[in-house]
Amino acid sequence: QVQLVESGGGLVQAGGSLRLSCAASGRTFSSLNMAWFRQAPGKERDFVAAFKGIGSSTYYADSVKGRFTVSRDNARNTAYLQMKKLKLEDTAVYYCAAGQHTIVTSRAAYNYWGQGTQVTVSS
Repeated sequence: QVQLVESGGGLVQAGGSLRLSCAASGRTFSSLNMAWFRQAPGKERDFVAAFKGIGSSTYYADSVKGRFTVSRDNARNTAYLQMKKLKLEDTAVYYCAAGQHTIVTSRAAYNYWGQGTQVTVSS
């Protein structure tokens, strides 16, 4: 079992920045693929970014490339999502996820999910 707890969400003006954190416990963190998804009201939960445990490759949705950066600190069992140049359309609940499937952009690849943290971007 893996427990995930997100933090760092909040209200920010368009163009601003936020950093989300995801603290993991319960299993060897370094072997896990860590990802961020987001879900806006009335929409599907979409892939945002991922960081593979083996090989350390990173992946991003086209909508966030160049603005968001995913990282991890294996010593602290924590994953991060640095978000810059935030746009109104980035408003959503952001979820941290952990898994070991090779396809890291799919929700089905992740067995463990956090409770989510709200990010609201205002004009």
